[in-house]
Amino acid sequence: MKRQKRNPNDRALHKGYVAAVQGRDHDSCPYQSGSLHQEWVNGWRQGREDIWSGFGPAAQAQRLESM
Repeated sequence: MKRQKRNPNDRALHKGYVAAVQGRDHDSCPYQSGSLHQEWVNGWRQGREDIWSGFGPAAQAQRLESM
């Protein structure tokens, strides 16, 4: 049975969150424009907010699973 591919927007959001948690810069977005770029930036912002709020690695992992 074939597996369905993840929604590209969800995947971009997830990758943006991971990039922020890893300390990468906003400019490291692999998407140039469009909805994927916006979703990546939204994920990056969520990741930065979690870091600034003091969420530890366990809370970040839990957040990633819920995305």
